[in-house]
Amino acid sequence: MPSVREVLQRLERELATAGQENAKFLKLIHGYGSTGAGGDVRIAVQNRLLQLVRDGLIRACIFGENWSKSDDAAWKLLQTHPELKSDPDLGRANRGITMVVL
Repeated sequence: MPSVREVLQRLERELATAGQENAKFLKLIHGYGSTGAGGDVRIAVQNRLLQLVRDGLIRACIFGENWSKSDDAAWKLLQTHPELKSDPDLGRANRGITMVVL
């Protein structure tokens, strides 16, 4: 299992690659933690994404527990990218994923 530091470095690389490829969004699969209580990796990734939103480097992030049609940010993303309505995690409150709007 990678360390938090390694995961955050990979996150930065993947975000840079996605930006170079003009991707509109990413689905990050970071897991929930091996103990089922919410792992350090998930928390670190989510905190870093929130910081990137505050800094204006990404538009938004939607944590898996909010990835549903009833969430305003998720609904907005679904309206602009209807292909995401078939995402198997939509509406499942999966804390092991995060949707990132670039």
